Amino acid sequence: MKPAGVVRKVDQLGRIVLPKSLRKRYQMNEGDPVEILVQGDHIILERYRPRCVFCGSMEEVKEFKDRYLCEPCMNEMGQLHNR
Repeated sequence: MKPAGVVRKVDQLGRIVLPKSLRKRYQMNEGDPVEILVQGDHIILERYRPRCVFCGSMEEVKEFKDRYLCEPCMNEMGQLHNR
């Protein structure tokens, strides 16, 4: 992990402001979903990318009935249905 050299205080509601330069560099816009990850004693913010509910893949993911599925899992489900 590379430090950004920016320090922000957490406000009374637990919020922080990401500097405009970071939002611009990482193409984060108002309303974009952000995922909060914890690794050891580190809190990591990432742009949210949907994962397949079955295998966890982030590749070839499509939304189906408010869930996310990858193409390989969809194909496998189709094969099971056709048996």
